[in-house]
Amino acid sequence: MDRSHIPQPGAELISIRIGDQSYAIDIMAVREIRGWTAATPLPHAPPHVLGMMNLRGAILPVIDLGSRLGLGPAEPNASSVVVVAQIGEAQVGLVVDAVSDILTVTEGLIQTPPDVGTFDSLQYVNGVMTTDTGIVSLLSLDNVLPAEPIVLAA
Repeated sequence: MDRSHIPQPGAELISIRIGDQSYAIDIMAVREIRGWTAATPLPHAPPHVLGMMNLRGAILPVIDLGSRLGLGPAEPNASSVVVVAQIGEAQVGLVVDAVSDILTVTEGLIQTPPDVGTFDSLQYVNGVMTTDTGIVSLLSLDNVLPAEPIVLAA
């Protein structure tokens, strides 16, 4: 595991839920949390791109995080949440089922994810941790955006 992407003790993570699975995102990447509003479709977008949204004049891609993680397509509804995150130079909206909690990293909390023999299964996970509610995967947002940049019409 590349320890450079692991938050240090004292850092905070936001716990999110997608289906029955719990994940965590470094709170420093999160810009805001919004309620779900339908995204404007983007023609010929990949299946995990739900469309785009206007955030105070900035147009952001809206990503179905569950679909991008291989968990199947979401059916966003009034209880869904859009986590606006900074990924590299881009801001994106990540659709999740819920924001659950804020976790504080402690020494030894984050462990190496199990090796299952393929890079694909670990490209989105920097580590795993055990909490009172079960196992939480620490997401690496670096690979959430497609390798090819999303080009929005000007």
